[in-house]
Parts: sequence; C-alpha cells; structure tokens
Amino acid sequence: MQDKNIICKECQAEFVFSVQDQEFFKEKGYTNEPQRCRNCRSAKKQAVRASREMHDVVCAACNKNCQVPFKPRSDKPVYCSDCFQK
Repeated sequence: MQDKNIICKECQAEFVFSVQDQEFFKEKGYTNEPQRCRNCRSAKKQAVRASREMHDVVCAACNKNCQVPFKPRSDKPVYCSDCFQK
C-alpha cells in the first residue's frame, strides 16, 4: 500500500488517503475509498446531526432530563448518555 491522492467530490480539493487511513478502512471492512476530504466529511456529519429531530426524555436511571435522536416508546426505558455507557 502507498498514499493515494484523491479529489474531494464536494470542494474539489486534493487530499491524501494515507496508508494508515487505508489500513483503518480495511480493518473496518470498508470497501470504498473516501470521496470527501476530512473537512467536507465533518461538515456533512454535522449537517446530518443538526437535522435530526431530538426528543425530550427523562432518564430511567437517574431521572435527569436529556434528549435522544429517536422517538421513545412507553414500554422501553430510555437512559441519558452517562447511564447508557454504564
């Protein structure tokens, strides 16, 4: 493997798809090379996150108010991120 220069499909800037990044993609099972540079990938992720509808809930473990990116069902407990990680 060797570093590859790729043109970003969003901003047309050239970026390096490093050997380290290629190994990471291979380890994760990704079969396609990235089409966007890091900045454009980050911007796209932020746009997706910002467009998510968030729902207000109360954590079933600590009773703290929090928000989740899914509509909670009454038959399933919902946890804040801290309690969920525990």
